[in-house]
Amino acid sequence: MIYFECDYHEGAHPEILKRLCDTNMEQTMGYGVDPHCENARKIIRKVCGREDVDVHFLVGGTQTNTTVIASCLKPYQGVISACSGHINVHETGAIESTGHKVLSLESSDGKITAHAIKAYIDAHFADESVEHTVQPGMVYISFPTENGTIYSKSELSEIYSVCREYDIPLFIDGARLGYGIAASNGDITLCDIASLCDIFYIGGTKIGALFGEAVVITNEKLKHDFRYMIKQRGGMLAKGRLLGIQFETLFDNGLYFDISRHAVDQALKIRDEMRNMGYSFLFESDTNQQYPIFDDSKLAEISKKYTFCFWQKVSENKTAVRICTSWATTSENTEMLIRDIKALG
Repeated sequence: MIYFECDYHEGAHPEILKRLCDTNMEQTMGYGVDPHCENARKIIRKVCGREDVDVHFLVGGTQTNTTVIASCLKPYQGVISACSGHINVHETGAIESTGHKVLSLESSDGKITAHAIKAYIDAHFADESVEHTVQPGMVYISFPTENGTIYSKSELSEIYSVCREYDIPLFIDGARLGYGIAASNGDITLCDIASLCDIFYIGGTKIGALFGEAVVITNEKLKHDFRYMIKQRGGMLAKGRLLGIQFETLFDNGLYFDISRHAVDQALKIRDEMRNMGYSFLFESDTNQQYPIFDDSKLAEISKKYTFCFWQKVSENKTAVRICTSWATTSENTEMLIRDIKALG
Protein backbone atom coordinates (compact mmCIF):
# COMPACT_ATOMS: atom_id res chain seq x y z
CA MET A 1 0.00 0.00 0.00
CA ILE A 2 1.01 3.60 -0.62
CA TYR A 3 -0.08 5.94 2.14
CA PHE A 4 -1.61 9.34 1.47
CA GLU A 5 -3.56 9.25 4.73
CA CYS A 6 -1.60 11.73 6.85
CA ASP A 7 1.69 13.60 7.02
CA TYR A 8 3.49 11.64 9.73
CA HIS A 9 3.76 8.11 8.35
CA GLU A 10 7.50 8.40 7.76
CA GLY A 11 10.20 8.68 10.43
CA ALA A 12 12.35 11.78 10.10
CA HIS A 13 14.31 13.75 7.54
CA PRO A 14 17.71 12.12 6.92
CA GLU A 15 19.54 15.28 8.03
CA ILE A 16 17.89 15.00 11.45
CA LEU A 17 18.80 11.33 11.80
CA LYS A 18 22.38 12.13 10.82
CA ARG A 19 22.70 14.93 13.35
CA LEU A 20 21.15 12.81 16.10
CA CYS A 21 23.70 10.09 15.36
CA ASP A 22 26.59 12.56 15.18
CA THR A 23 25.74 13.97 18.62
CA ASN A 24 24.64 10.70 20.20
CA MET A 25 27.53 10.34 22.66
CA GLU A 26 27.61 13.97 23.75
CA GLN A 27 27.01 14.60 27.43
CA THR A 28 24.58 17.45 28.07
CA MET A 29 22.31 18.71 30.79
CA GLY A 30 18.72 17.50 30.62
CA TYR A 31 15.26 19.07 30.51
CA GLY A 32 15.91 21.50 27.67
CA VAL A 33 18.72 23.57 29.17
CA ASP A 34 21.43 22.05 26.96
CA PRO A 35 23.44 23.94 24.31
CA HIS A 36 21.42 22.46 21.42
CA CYS A 37 18.11 23.69 22.83
CA GLU A 38 19.63 27.08 23.55
CA ASN A 39 20.95 27.33 20.01
CA ALA A 40 17.61 26.21 18.56
CA ARG A 41 15.91 28.95 20.57
CA LYS A 42 18.28 31.55 19.13
CA ILE A 43 17.63 30.33 15.60
CA ILE A 44 13.85 30.34 16.07
CA ARG A 45 13.94 33.86 17.51
CA LYS A 46 15.87 34.97 14.44
CA VAL A 47 13.50 33.38 11.89
CA CYS A 48 10.52 34.82 13.82
CA GLY A 49 12.08 38.28 13.79
CA ARG A 50 11.56 38.52 17.55
CA GLU A 51 14.38 38.50 20.09
CA ASP A 52 11.89 38.97 22.93
CA VAL A 53 10.02 35.65 22.64
CA ASP A 54 10.34 32.62 24.90
CA VAL A 55 10.77 29.25 23.15
CA HIS A 56 9.99 25.87 24.74
CA PHE A 57 10.12 22.37 23.26
CA LEU A 58 7.43 19.73 23.84
CA VAL A 59 6.94 16.29 22.34
CA GLY A 60 3.57 16.28 20.56
CA GLY A 61 0.59 18.34 19.46
CA THR A 62 -2.09 17.23 21.93
CA GLN A 63 0.34 17.61 24.81
CA THR A 64 1.26 21.07 23.57
CA ASN A 65 -2.35 22.18 23.17
CA THR A 66 -3.36 21.02 26.64
CA THR A 67 -0.28 22.54 28.27
CA VAL A 68 -0.65 25.91 26.57
CA ILE A 69 -4.39 26.22 27.11
CA ALA A 70 -4.25 25.14 30.75
CA SER A 71 -1.48 27.63 31.42
CA CYS A 72 -3.46 30.54 29.96
CA LEU A 73 -6.93 30.03 31.42
CA LYS A 74 -8.43 30.66 34.83
CA PRO A 75 -10.47 27.76 36.28
CA TYR A 76 -13.81 29.21 35.14
CA GLN A 77 -12.73 30.03 31.59
CA GLY A 78 -12.97 28.18 28.29
CA VAL A 79 -11.35 28.44 24.87
CA ILE A 80 -13.12 29.55 21.68
CA SER A 81 -12.53 27.25 18.70
CA ALA A 82 -14.08 26.39 15.36
CA CYS A 83 -16.43 23.43 15.69
CA SER A 84 -14.01 21.47 13.50
CA GLY A 85 -10.98 22.60 15.50
CA HIS A 86 -8.55 19.88 16.47
CA ILE A 87 -9.02 20.51 20.20
CA ASN A 88 -12.79 20.11 19.77
CA VAL A 89 -12.83 17.00 17.59
CA HIS A 90 -9.65 14.93 17.64
CA GLU A 91 -8.12 15.22 21.10
CA THR A 92 -10.38 12.90 23.10
CA GLY A 93 -11.53 15.61 25.48
CA ALA A 94 -7.94 16.47 26.42
CA ILE A 95 -8.80 20.12 26.96
CA GLU A 96 -11.87 19.28 29.02
CA SER A 97 -9.76 16.92 31.12
CA THR A 98 -7.82 19.97 32.33
CA GLY A 99 -11.08 21.51 33.55
CA HIS A 100 -11.61 23.87 30.63
CA LYS A 101 -14.50 23.77 28.17
CA VAL A 102 -14.04 24.16 24.42
CA LEU A 103 -16.48 26.84 23.26
CA SER A 104 -17.14 25.90 19.65
CA LEU A 105 -18.28 28.23 16.88
CA GLU A 106 -19.93 27.05 13.67
CA SER A 107 -17.68 27.05 10.62
CA SER A 108 -18.17 25.80 7.08
CA ASP A 109 -14.51 25.79 6.09
CA GLY A 110 -12.60 25.34 9.36
CA LYS A 111 -12.02 29.05 9.95
CA ILE A 112 -13.68 31.41 12.42
CA THR A 113 -14.09 35.12 11.91
CA ALA A 114 -13.33 38.14 14.06
CA HIS A 115 -17.02 39.06 13.85
CA ALA A 116 -18.15 35.66 15.19
CA ILE A 117 -15.62 35.80 18.02
CA LYS A 118 -16.69 39.29 19.02
CA ALA A 119 -20.37 38.37 18.86
CA TYR A 120 -19.81 35.34 21.10
CA ILE A 121 -17.87 37.32 23.71
CA ASP A 122 -20.40 40.17 23.67
CA ALA A 123 -23.30 37.73 24.08
CA HIS A 124 -21.61 36.13 27.07
CA PHE A 125 -21.11 39.37 28.96
CA ALA A 126 -24.57 40.65 28.01
CA ASP A 127 -26.22 37.62 29.62
CA GLU A 128 -27.94 38.46 32.92
CA SER A 129 -26.62 35.20 34.40
CA VAL A 130 -23.13 35.80 33.09
CA GLU A 131 -21.35 34.24 36.07
CA HIS A 132 -23.30 30.99 35.62
CA THR A 133 -21.70 30.17 32.27
CA VAL A 134 -18.15 29.47 31.17
CA GLN A 135 -16.30 32.68 30.40
CA PRO A 136 -14.49 32.87 27.05
CA GLY A 137 -10.87 33.29 28.08
CA MET A 138 -8.85 32.71 24.93
CA VAL A 139 -9.17 32.03 21.20
CA TYR A 140 -7.70 28.97 19.47
CA ILE A 141 -7.16 28.68 15.73
CA SER A 142 -5.04 26.33 13.68
CA PHE A 143 -2.90 27.38 10.72
CA PRO A 144 -3.70 25.75 8.41
CA THR A 145 -7.09 24.49 9.60
CA GLU A 146 -8.17 20.86 9.75
CA ASN A 147 -9.80 21.45 6.36
CA GLY A 148 -6.60 22.68 4.73
CA THR A 149 -7.79 26.28 4.59
CA ILE A 150 -5.66 29.20 5.74
CA TYR A 151 -6.22 32.62 7.22
CA SER A 152 -5.09 35.65 5.29
CA LYS A 153 -2.97 38.26 7.01
CA SER A 154 -5.97 40.56 7.06
CA GLU A 155 -8.21 37.92 8.67
CA LEU A 156 -5.61 37.08 11.29
CA SER A 157 -5.05 40.76 12.05
CA GLU A 158 -8.78 41.26 12.59
CA ILE A 159 -8.98 38.29 14.97
CA TYR A 160 -5.98 39.47 16.94
CA SER A 161 -7.50 42.95 17.18
CA VAL A 162 -10.62 41.48 18.79
CA CYS A 163 -8.52 39.45 21.21
CA ARG A 164 -6.59 42.54 22.26
CA GLU A 165 -9.84 44.50 22.62
CA TYR A 166 -11.07 41.97 25.18
CA ASP A 167 -7.63 41.25 26.64
CA ILE A 168 -7.72 37.52 25.91
CA PRO A 169 -4.83 35.59 24.30
CA LEU A 170 -4.85 34.28 20.76
CA PHE A 171 -3.25 30.84 20.45
CA ILE A 172 -2.28 29.42 17.05
CA ASP A 173 -1.92 25.66 16.69
CA GLY A 174 0.95 25.31 14.22
CA ALA A 175 1.18 21.54 13.92
CA ARG A 176 1.25 22.07 10.14
CA LEU A 177 2.56 25.64 10.25
CA GLY A 178 5.16 25.11 7.53
CA TYR A 179 2.56 23.79 5.12
CA GLY A 180 0.35 26.81 5.84
CA ILE A 181 3.15 29.27 5.21
CA ALA A 182 3.99 27.44 1.97
CA ALA A 183 0.38 27.57 0.72
CA SER A 184 0.20 28.83 -2.82
CA ASN A 185 -2.40 31.51 -2.06
CA GLY A 186 -1.01 32.53 1.33
CA ASP A 187 0.31 35.92 2.33
CA ILE A 188 1.50 35.11 5.86
CA THR A 189 5.12 34.62 6.91
CA LEU A 190 6.51 33.20 10.12
CA CYS A 191 7.32 36.76 11.18
CA ASP A 192 3.67 37.69 10.66
CA ILE A 193 2.55 34.80 12.84
CA ALA A 194 4.94 35.89 15.57
CA SER A 195 3.51 39.41 15.54
CA LEU A 196 -0.19 38.54 15.30
CA CYS A 197 -0.78 36.25 18.26
CA ASP A 198 0.16 35.78 21.92
CA ILE A 199 1.40 32.23 21.72
CA PHE A 200 1.86 29.67 18.92
CA TYR A 201 3.84 26.60 18.12
CA ILE A 202 5.96 25.46 15.23
CA GLY A 203 5.10 21.88 14.39
CA GLY A 204 7.92 19.41 13.90
CA THR A 205 6.17 16.04 14.19
CA LYS A 206 4.32 16.48 10.89
CA ILE A 207 7.16 18.34 9.16
CA GLY A 208 10.31 16.29 9.18
CA ALA A 209 11.02 15.66 12.86
CA LEU A 210 10.82 12.34 14.67
CA PHE A 211 8.72 14.19 17.22
CA GLY A 212 8.52 17.64 18.73
CA GLU A 213 6.83 21.04 18.71
CA ALA A 214 8.39 24.42 19.50
CA VAL A 215 6.14 26.70 21.58
CA VAL A 216 6.78 30.40 21.00
CA ILE A 217 5.40 32.83 23.60
CA THR A 218 5.18 36.43 22.47
CA ASN A 219 3.02 37.82 25.29
CA GLU A 220 5.08 38.76 28.34
CA LYS A 221 2.24 37.91 30.71
CA LEU A 222 2.12 34.29 29.53
CA LYS A 223 5.83 33.57 29.93
CA HIS A 224 6.03 33.43 33.72
CA ASP A 225 6.40 29.91 35.14
CA PHE A 226 5.52 28.17 31.87
CA ARG A 227 8.15 25.51 32.58
CA TYR A 228 6.25 24.55 35.72
CA MET A 229 3.22 23.78 33.55
CA ILE A 230 5.33 21.80 31.07
CA LYS A 231 6.62 19.65 33.92
CA GLN A 232 3.21 19.18 35.53
CA ARG A 233 1.67 18.09 32.21
CA GLY A 234 4.40 15.51 31.60
CA GLY A 235 6.00 17.47 28.80
CA MET A 236 9.48 18.12 30.13
CA LEU A 237 11.60 15.63 28.23
CA ALA A 238 14.58 14.44 30.29
CA LYS A 239 16.73 14.06 27.17
CA GLY A 240 15.64 17.50 26.02
CA ARG A 241 18.55 17.88 23.64
CA LEU A 242 16.81 15.43 21.28
CA LEU A 243 14.25 18.15 20.64
CA GLY A 244 16.78 20.96 20.35
CA ILE A 245 18.89 19.06 17.82
CA GLN A 246 15.88 18.44 15.61
CA PHE A 247 14.84 22.07 15.51
CA GLU A 248 18.43 23.19 14.98
CA THR A 249 18.46 20.98 11.91
CA LEU A 250 15.02 21.94 10.61
CA PHE A 251 15.90 25.62 10.60
CA ASP A 252 19.43 25.21 9.30
CA ASN A 253 19.60 26.78 5.82
CA GLY A 254 15.80 26.93 5.53
CA LEU A 255 15.23 23.16 5.52
CA TYR A 256 11.87 23.52 7.29
CA PHE A 257 10.50 25.81 4.61
CA ASP A 258 11.97 23.81 1.74
CA ILE A 259 10.42 20.50 2.78
CA SER A 260 7.10 22.21 3.57
CA ARG A 261 7.03 23.68 0.08
CA HIS A 262 7.80 20.28 -1.41
CA ALA A 263 4.76 18.74 0.31
CA VAL A 264 2.48 21.52 -0.89
CA ASP A 265 3.81 21.26 -4.45
CA GLN A 266 3.01 17.52 -4.50
CA ALA A 267 -0.50 18.11 -3.15
CA LEU A 268 -1.28 20.86 -5.64
CA LYS A 269 -0.10 18.68 -8.50
CA ILE A 270 -2.60 16.03 -7.43
CA ARG A 271 -5.34 18.64 -7.00
CA ASP A 272 -4.79 20.28 -10.36
CA GLU A 273 -4.66 16.99 -12.23
CA MET A 274 -7.84 15.77 -10.54
CA ARG A 275 -9.61 19.03 -11.36
CA ASN A 276 -8.65 18.53 -14.99
CA MET A 277 -10.24 15.08 -14.76
CA GLY A 278 -13.50 16.64 -13.56
CA TYR A 279 -13.27 15.89 -9.84
CA SER A 280 -14.76 18.34 -7.35
CA PHE A 281 -13.43 19.09 -3.87
CA LEU A 282 -15.09 19.50 -0.50
CA PHE A 283 -12.87 22.45 0.46
CA GLU A 284 -10.72 24.90 -1.46
CA SER A 285 -7.26 24.16 -0.09
CA ASP A 286 -3.85 25.36 -1.22
CA THR A 287 -1.94 23.33 1.36
CA ASN A 288 -0.74 19.73 1.65
CA GLN A 289 -4.27 18.57 2.53
CA GLN A 290 -6.71 18.01 -0.35
CA TYR A 291 -10.31 16.80 -0.12
CA PRO A 292 -11.52 15.27 -3.41
CA ILE A 293 -14.94 13.71 -3.79
CA PHE A 294 -14.98 10.18 -5.26
CA ASP A 295 -17.75 8.02 -6.56
CA ASP A 296 -17.77 5.16 -4.06
CA SER A 297 -17.08 2.57 -6.76
CA LYS A 298 -13.97 4.43 -7.89
CA LEU A 299 -12.87 4.97 -4.29
CA ALA A 300 -13.15 1.25 -3.59
CA GLU A 301 -10.98 0.50 -6.61
CA ILE A 302 -8.25 3.08 -5.93
CA SER A 303 -8.20 2.09 -2.24
CA LYS A 304 -6.83 -1.32 -3.17
CA LYS A 305 -3.46 0.36 -3.69
CA TYR A 306 -3.63 3.66 -1.76
CA THR A 307 -4.87 4.72 1.66
CA PHE A 308 -6.66 8.02 2.24
CA CYS A 309 -8.36 9.46 5.31
CA PHE A 310 -12.16 9.21 5.21
CA TRP A 311 -13.66 12.65 5.70
CA GLN A 312 -17.39 12.54 5.14
CA LYS A 313 -20.16 11.11 3.02
CA VAL A 314 -21.31 13.70 0.50
CA SER A 315 -24.24 11.69 -0.87
CA GLU A 316 -25.41 8.11 -0.96
CA ASN A 317 -22.81 7.17 -3.57
CA LYS A 318 -20.11 9.80 -3.09
CA THR A 319 -17.43 10.22 -0.41
CA ALA A 320 -14.97 12.99 0.38
CA VAL A 321 -11.54 11.84 1.51
CA ARG A 322 -8.39 13.63 2.57
CA ILE A 323 -5.32 13.13 0.45
CA CYS A 324 -2.38 14.29 2.52
CA THR A 325 1.17 14.73 1.29
CA SER A 326 4.22 15.28 3.46
CA TRP A 327 7.83 16.38 3.42
CA ALA A 328 8.65 12.78 2.42
CA THR A 329 6.14 12.29 -0.40
CA THR A 330 8.03 11.29 -3.53
CA SER A 331 7.32 12.60 -7.00
CA GLU A 332 7.17 8.97 -8.13
CA ASN A 333 4.29 8.17 -5.78
CA THR A 334 2.50 11.36 -6.72
CA GLU A 335 2.76 10.57 -10.44
CA MET A 336 1.67 6.99 -9.83
CA LEU A 337 -1.43 8.12 -7.92
CA ILE A 338 -2.39 10.56 -10.67
CA ARG A 339 -1.91 7.90 -13.33
CA ASP A 340 -4.02 5.36 -11.45
CA ILE A 341 -6.84 7.86 -10.83
CA LYS A 342 -6.86 8.66 -14.54
CA ALA A 343 -7.14 4.92 -15.26
CA LEU A 344 -10.41 4.79 -13.29
CA GLY A 345 -12.03 6.63 -16.19
